[in-house]
Amino acid sequence: MRKQKKFSPDGFAQHCGLDRSYMGRIERGEVNITVEKLYRIAAELGCEPGELLPPAKVSDII
Repeated sequence: MRKQKKFSPDGFAQHCGLDRSYMGRIERGEVNITVEKLYRIAAELGCEPGELLPPAKVSDII
């Protein structure tokens, strides 16, 4: 979504108040983030937090 809105990785991370390397790890799915950070990123992108989450697998829910 960041790329679709044409935000640079560094500029977007700075705008969200996060370290650029940490933001990269978030985008690559290498770290788990807090709900607070999820909401902050979603607000900066102008979307709902759930839109940034991967789809749930039925096997993960059961």
